[in-house]
Amino acid sequence: MPKNVAENLAKLKAEQNRLSREHLRRMFKNDPQRFSNFSLNSGTLFLDYSKNIVDQEAMNVLLDLARNSGVEQLRDKMWAGEHINLTEDRAVMHMALRHQGDDDLHVDGENVSAPIRTVLAAMRSYSAKLRNGEIAGSTGTKITDVVNIGIGGSDLGPAMVVRALSPYVSEIKPHFVSNVDGSDIADTLAGLDPETTLFIVASKTFTTDETMTNANSARKWLAEALGDKAVGDHFVAVSTNLDACAEFGIQEDRIFGFWDWVGGRYSVWSAIGLSVMLAIGPENFDEFLAGAAEMDQHFLTAPLDKNMPVIMALLGVWYRNAFGYSTHAVLPYDERMGRFAAYLQQQDMESNGKSVQRDGSTVDYATGPIVWGEPGTNGQHAFYQLIHQGTDVIPVDFLIAAQGETDYPEHHEKLVANCFAQSEALMLGKTADEVRSELEAQGLSDSEIEELTPHKVFPGNRPSNTIMYQKLTPKTLGNLIALYEHKVFVQGAIWNVNSYDQWGVELGKQLAKALLPKVQGSADAKDHDSSTQGLLEHFHALR
Repeated sequence: MPKNVAENLAKLKAEQNRLSREHLRRMFKNDPQRFSNFSLNSGTLFLDYSKNIVDQEAMNVLLDLARNSGVEQLRDKMWAGEHINLTEDRAVMHMALRHQGDDDLHVDGENVSAPIRTVLAAMRSYSAKLRNGEIAGSTGTKITDVVNIGIGGSDLGPAMVVRALSPYVSEIKPHFVSNVDGSDIADTLAGLDPETTLFIVASKTFTTDETMTNANSARKWLAEALGDKAVGDHFVAVSTNLDACAEFGIQEDRIFGFWDWVGGRYSVWSAIGLSVMLAIGPENFDEFLAGAAEMDQHFLTAPLDKNMPVIMALLGVWYRNAFGYSTHAVLPYDERMGRFAAYLQQQDMESNGKSVQRDGSTVDYATGPIVWGEPGTNGQHAFYQLIHQGTDVIPVDFLIAAQGETDYPEHHEKLVANCFAQSEALMLGKTADEVRSELEAQGLSDSEIEELTPHKVFPGNRPSNTIMYQKLTPKTLGNLIALYEHKVFVQGAIWNVNSYDQWGVELGKQLAKALLPKVQGSADAKDHDSSTQGLLEHFHALR
């Protein structure tokens, strides 16, 4: 890590030591303007970060950390199409996929805007015709269901988005298959009619093992019902391997491409989002792209102290490196956002779960946190106990819409009340004196009060952000996803890691290929460790 950044990390620890004697209760009491000083708007989003253990002095040190880490310079290099993905020698240009301007963007001297527009236009045309029945299945019957077959970024992004935007889904019902576990595709196909089902095979190389295993099973299911010639009418591909797609039986005009500068976990904006466009329609998909582009412009142009992704990233670094907090919870108060935390797990943990710096030297400080979460209010009856009274402090992001999507306003009012109450409770806590007063009012004896008090004390001073928006529209969701994308970028820049490779997923894949013949029983396992040998023997005995 550059020396000046290391020095700033030491400054963070000094600031943490200073603020360790503070409590958020007192900080709010002593500063009537705290909410307005530590909140901001961007696009459709409002961020309240006043319930964090920071003051302006600490924020200034954090902002210096961002400047001295070269966040702005690396951001500009990314937007200019430079190869900031060093280990794969690639540009990182997912922002280009949703760029709203008429100007052309370039990578390696080539205009990438033109092919992006071409693919988007092809997606819009195909989606509109499939949705209105102009393009039908092999028997002339309208397609009513689409199954996206992918894994990782080719599955999590689209699956999360269509669930979040389910009020906008019409004409086409989306389904998602990713796991090589046969129950995933079996359960999905069980409720579908081959005549009205379309499959999207999402694999850049058209060789991803899990994806192609599922795709071949889907092909067999369809061909058994409608014949092999029907494959061309019921399969499309998101891939760059034209020959493999043709061999599979996919028509050339139903292959939608993307580029090596699009990372999987940043690809929902590309043709990987075809299932989203089919489900919510081209116009809503355009709004989704526009929301992300709006956040891009904010990230690229806003001063660091008013830059929402930068502020969220710095607070994450503050807790990870100065306080030593190892996890971060994302808690959307929206049942339809049930896959959002899982999506962010991949985006964050695959990006910044690194232990070497960009130059290959070893990291000697904490990097990416463990990201997790579930929708409220269900989580309140599961893991909130640990967040409130556990021995580990867990910083939290609360997400809430001002307007619900249903005809049950009283439900949404209670949802909002719970969300605000949880952030307030984490901040305030409950003192022993407050507990005693409550118990006395209930008429408990002195001995009962003494016994119960320690169990009912809440330490408080537990940090949280609250992100609010009017309604979860396609544009708002685009805002949100891009916000977290840029947060991850800023943290990677500060930690000096390459956020855009994922070599950690490769070793297990390599070993799985080597183990498959031994699982199938066509080779012995003598060259493996005793545990793996023992597991294989037990597997074959049980089989």
